[in-house]
Amino acid sequence: MDSFDVVIIGSGPGGYVAAIRAAQLGLKTALIEKDASLGGTCLNVGCIPSKVLLESSEQFYAVGHKLGAFGIKAGSVELDLPVMMARKLKIVKELTDGVALLTKNRKVAVLRGRGSLAGPGRVKVSNESGESLVEAKNVVLALGSVPVQLPFLPFDGGRVVTSTEALSFDKVPERLVVIGAGAIGLELGSVWNRLGSKVTVVELLPRVAPFADAMMSRFLDKALKAQGMDLRTSIKVAGAKVTGTEVALTTEDAKGQVAELSADRVLVAVGRKPYIEGAGLKQAGVLLDDGGRIKVDERFQTSVPGVYAIGDVIAGPMLAHKASEEGVACVEMLAGQPGHVNYEAIPNVIYTWPELAQVGRTEEELKAAAIPLKVGRSYFAANGRAKSLGEEEGLVKIIAHAETDRLLGVHIVGPRASDMIAEAAVAMEFKASAEDLARTCHAHPTLSEVLKEAALAVDKRAIHA
Repeated sequence: MDSFDVVIIGSGPGGYVAAIRAAQLGLKTALIEKDASLGGTCLNVGCIPSKVLLESSEQFYAVGHKLGAFGIKAGSVELDLPVMMARKLKIVKELTDGVALLTKNRKVAVLRGRGSLAGPGRVKVSNESGESLVEAKNVVLALGSVPVQLPFLPFDGGRVVTSTEALSFDKVPERLVVIGAGAIGLELGSVWNRLGSKVTVVELLPRVAPFADAMMSRFLDKALKAQGMDLRTSIKVAGAKVTGTEVALTTEDAKGQVAELSADRVLVAVGRKPYIEGAGLKQAGVLLDDGGRIKVDERFQTSVPGVYAIGDVIAGPMLAHKASEEGVACVEMLAGQPGHVNYEAIPNVIYTWPELAQVGRTEEELKAAAIPLKVGRSYFAANGRAKSLGEEEGLVKIIAHAETDRLLGVHIVGPRASDMIAEAAVAMEFKASAEDLARTCHAHPTLSEVLKEAALAVDKRAIHA
């Protein structure tokens, strides 16, 4: 029986990053994966393929709707969906092959099959060839998550789909209904809207991007509607009838009014849940919280000594980069080093266009906690680089403590917000003040100057407001 210092179950962004870091630290490491390629949901059917299609669809949309303003006459535009999908698959393969190479170079043992706890210090690996056992001084559960299914609308992979199938449609649906206006719903809704589908998004809560600052949510809502998306909030899907040609949904608004909504396909994007089935947690005595997530302490240890958990299966936002940071911190502590994740400085992004990105707390959260605050805003419309790009839509909002000036939250809706938020995350990691951002020299002309202007506006001294 092979023996390892650490066995990691799951090769997503939490698992494979933890494995590589563990190997760097001199720990004999094994990585167990049930799927054909490494990388988990993120690389295979999540973060990466969705961003490829978002970029491809944005290019398609730009040729048909934006280039004229730059003095470029493009003529008729034709979609080649098979080529677009082939490009997606090529990029996914390059990245998953890259992960395989990284693990090989670090001498991480990759064990193919489904991993499960099999008693103290043991992990079972099950595959088509049978079952085998490995010894593990420590086990890290990086099991990931799966889409939540509505009880009255089961997934069938054809008419009623998850994000996985919505990333691989063989043709543009004439009518697409998306249930859920979070990151997945808005991103994939944007893809198919740009490519010509009539997209309707229904959301149970009063606004799209419910986790976001209310002002930014409203701004994004307006921008996406202007692109042709039909966004309906405070709408409950109460029932459904699936036929061979369409899905007929019964909806109910906040006033109790019932309506019918039909589509060729329905994407259910109401959230994800921890994927813990078949991992032997109950038998091993691993405790869960009320939300079905694995309970861990500050060292990521579960209720069972020597068994740890990271990523989507524990509390916190289900984000790839959050899982990676937890994986690194977890194995560093196993190796006797200090490890830490600052959950106040984890950015969150929706990759629509304009993008929405934030780090820290929202104005609503801070007011509910009775924390004194001051706010600065700056709009891309006043930024020279944004004008030259033809991307003037959006703003930056910075929230600082009214007494200490410490940054409490940074919120962006606009072009390349996903890249701009990194500066804010670094600032918050180092407990910077709004004045620290305001006094930092930013290159001109750049989009990041909007961030500087918002920081100046916190103390009512913006230059270009």
